[in-house]
Amino acid sequence: MAQYELLLPKMGESVAEATVIKWVKQPGDKIDLDDTILEIATDKVDSEVPSPVAGKLVKQLFKEDEVAQVGDVIAIIETEGGDSPVIETPVTEIQAVEEKVETIPGIEQLPVENTTAAPDFTASERFYSPLVKSIAAQENISLTELDSIKGSGADGRLNKDDLLEYISNKNGGSKVLTATVTLSPPSPPVINETVAAKSAPLTEVASSNKPSTTSVSSADEIIEMDRMRKLIADHMVMSKSTSPHVTSFVEADVTNMVLWRNKVKNSFEKRENEKITFTPIFVEAVAKAIKDFPMINVSVNGTQIIKKGNINIGMAAALPSGNLIVPVIRNADQLNLVGLTKAVNDLATRARNSKLKPDETQGGTFTLTNVGSFGNVMGTPIINQPQVAILAVGAIKKKPAVLETEHGDVIAIRHMMFLSLSYDHRVVDGSLGGMFVRRVADYLESWDLNREI
Repeated sequence: MAQYELLLPKMGESVAEATVIKWVKQPGDKIDLDDTILEIATDKVDSEVPSPVAGKLVKQLFKEDEVAQVGDVIAIIETEGGDSPVIETPVTEIQAVEEKVETIPGIEQLPVENTTAAPDFTASERFYSPLVKSIAAQENISLTELDSIKGSGADGRLNKDDLLEYISNKNGGSKVLTATVTLSPPSPPVINETVAAKSAPLTEVASSNKPSTTSVSSADEIIEMDRMRKLIADHMVMSKSTSPHVTSFVEADVTNMVLWRNKVKNSFEKRENEKITFTPIFVEAVAKAIKDFPMINVSVNGTQIIKKGNINIGMAAALPSGNLIVPVIRNADQLNLVGLTKAVNDLATRARNSKLKPDETQGGTFTLTNVGSFGNVMGTPIINQPQVAILAVGAIKKKPAVLETEHGDVIAIRHMMFLSLSYDHRVVDGSLGGMFVRRVADYLESWDLNREI
């Protein structure tokens, strides 16, 4: 028998760590080649880690909700190796270091200081994360007191928010109104007002230094945000506090585009084994407009404007869970319509199935979101930082419109849609924003009915 050290795989150039969210295999379980051992999560993407060998899982070196660095040994697998020597893996107790919390520029994080005066947590049968231990030591909370605090995590696990809320109440903070709620076990999660108060700039609560109170009745249900929803919430709040948002609208006559797609979609699907939607057409128009107005393809670093050399277009996609993810089509301006169609379909399919790689949601320079897919005619989207603009395309509707002909004006039924561009007014003025969204509409309106694909 031999032992194989399973390492946390490299998941992209800019990804250095991941959180263990679920162990699929438990110690003693038989493992076949390519079996999923565990599920991990980076900023937005959940991934599975398959086994490169067959054997039996001997040891898990990270607990669920703990953070591992790329290259760390995360599990030991016993393999059939004949007389092969056993690989001795020194397994030391994980040091009580600060938990890696997803940080977003502009959002103040709760300070966590290391301390040497920590209680002896080995005396407790309850699991505590390194961050919870550190906060408990900092606040001089004994192990007995810590064990008495009700947790809202899996199996009653005490998380950071539970502990911070307990400390707030203990120090005379506002009382959490959960006593009147009658719910089936497990116990309802604690409403975390402490963290909400830390995002001070956007709330009246912060300006008045008064705790907010939420009325909760017995008919209400308290739902704890999942990890991705928390990240999205922080990112949206940060974006609104960072960028002064302005939105410009145009209405486009896309009749030729609609008629062309209806004409080619069946033959295209037979030939390419792919469905052609309107999304790759929108992406192509955006990429062309960015080439015409490159200062829309920038980001801001303090007083510096960083003009991007590549056109990487993110396409916002709604997941079955209701959360949002933005996979990125890199170098979109270098792909023809067939290539864009294949890229859009591939990313959309893998996004729905949680199969995206971490790097595929990073590096975007401009974002496109299709609010028309929900039947909305227009929207005012929030900028996906650190970008400076995001385009929303609305539903295509048949409407009467005035057409200018050589014989005079006539009213005809046309396929119409709204496009709305939200942009960062620090660096994108109304003239640039307005001209850009108008140029995208121009490309869509001038679609060639006889275009070959």
